Amino acid sequence: MSHFETDAIRTQTERSQFLEHSTPLYLTSSFVFEDAEDMRASFAEEKQRNVYGRYTNPNNAEFVDKICKMEGAEAGYAFATGMSAVFSTFAALLNAGDHIISARSIFGSTHGLFTNYLPKWNIETSYFDVNDLAAIENLIKPSTKVLYAESPTNPAVDILDLELLGQIAIKHNLLLIIDNCFATPYLQNPIKFGADLVIHSATKLIDGQGRVLGGVTVGKAELIREIYLFSRNTGPALSPFNAWVLSKSLETLAVRVDKHCDNALKVAQYLETHKKISLVKYPFLKSHPQHDIAVKQMKLGGNIVAFEINGGVEAGRQFLNTIKLCSLSANLGDTRTIVTHPASTTHAKLNEADRLQVGITDGLVRISVGLENVDDIIDDIKQALQ
Repeated sequence: MSHFETDAIRTQTERSQFLEHSTPLYLTSSFVFEDAEDMRASFAEEKQRNVYGRYTNPNNAEFVDKICKMEGAEAGYAFATGMSAVFSTFAALLNAGDHIISARSIFGSTHGLFTNYLPKWNIETSYFDVNDLAAIENLIKPSTKVLYAESPTNPAVDILDLELLGQIAIKHNLLLIIDNCFATPYLQNPIKFGADLVIHSATKLIDGQGRVLGGVTVGKAELIREIYLFSRNTGPALSPFNAWVLSKSLETLAVRVDKHCDNALKVAQYLETHKKISLVKYPFLKSHPQHDIAVKQMKLGGNIVAFEINGGVEAGRQFLNTIKLCSLSANLGDTRTIVTHPASTTHAKLNEADRLQVGITDGLVRISVGLENVDDIIDDIKQALQ
């Protein structure tokens, strides 16, 4: 069995007659057949081969194969965006009347899907506090089908005990679906702890350079089969070009994430010493409330640091206005360090009580720590806090 870095570099679906060293781009919308019988057998799925770009493509297949190896999954499907992966996964597997139990701290668009759109099809969601996993079993109904969570969470960087979630899911015959975007397959493998499916927004650390959008769902083959059938009819497929970029990005994922994590830990340690900072959240700081769980299920702490500036919303806005090197952007997981102030931007539409329920205080700032020299990142934070 080869190691993570080797699989990331040496997994290749096929070579053409030109025997290229690096996988070529397959920019074609469809594929041809040898004869009528070949075409019939291909559409009947008696053959495993490329048929049409909306179904699959050699570039998509290579990207999915790599993620499956990294996550320990049986199969997968690649999507145009992370949110198309989330939506298609739930739409394929749920029926009218089904019930979802979800962590309250999830990506804003996923929360919007659960509250604004799935209810149109009579699919209901109940939320649990990430600090009270014991409450999950009280939310279970006969119609409950899915247990869903992110870990680490966005943006407060809380950690959920994946092993405990897996035990609850098995006990009550629920599908456990984990968004593993912040950790990547390099730092954490939810399937080892009982997850049935794992979802990634590949737009973030998997691409790692802010270039393309993409998403992927991997896990049990019988579940992926349903997601594939739904997706080939509804059309959220990842483009061959983006799949090619993301597959190449995976070749450097380990070395990039190692550096991201090293920088992030040093930034978090610096912030803990600053008099204007009242709270720092980073999974591999011993002060993190779920530090022991993070160390158990993650290789390193990730690249996201959350901290509380004294002075509330105005202090958070002032920090963003005075930052110089770091970027103000809606993305994360880039080579460039990115800062956001959720209370005045991404979560401004929530009232204060709702924000506090997911750990978003008025002065909370989220930093996606990049790959610049860490001294330059810290110097920029230092001058902004002054």
